[in-house]
Amino acid sequence: MKPASRHCCDEKRQDISPATDRLRSRDHKITGPRRAILEVLGKHRHPMTNKEILAALPSAQCDLATVYRSMHLLLKMGLVQKFDFGDGTARFELVLDKAQRHHHHLVCTNCAKVVEIEECFPEALEQKIATQNGFRAVSHRLEFFGICPECHH
Repeated sequence: MKPASRHCCDEKRQDISPATDRLRSRDHKITGPRRAILEVLGKHRHPMTNKEILAALPSAQCDLATVYRSMHLLLKMGLVQKFDFGDGTARFELVLDKAQRHHHHLVCTNCAKVVEIEECFPEALEQKIATQNGFRAVSHRLEFFGICPECHH
């Protein structure tokens, strides 16, 4: 997959104050780099790699090691969700509530454009699959892959 360059849903800015409040409540400082990383994630409503996050930060805000450490902390605290689209590169997305946490993606295998898919399988289907196989507490994660309209023209 080529580096991501175009994404949907970037125009929506997410309020990061719940994330900073949660960090403070657990005795973590809101450093300049952490705030800048949260702001980048709040502006880009698609999963981003650590390098994409670094590239989107204001010049000389922090280094790649700081981004990795920050993402590790944010993941541990449940403020970001980690995605793997099968190319071996971790991507992260800010998720501040349960409704945001569960959604799916359509990923272009040519340009890496990501489209968020709001529709989901009915809970009854999830429960039917669980029951048929003797499982409990079943959840799912689903990503679709294909060629976006811009790439197939």
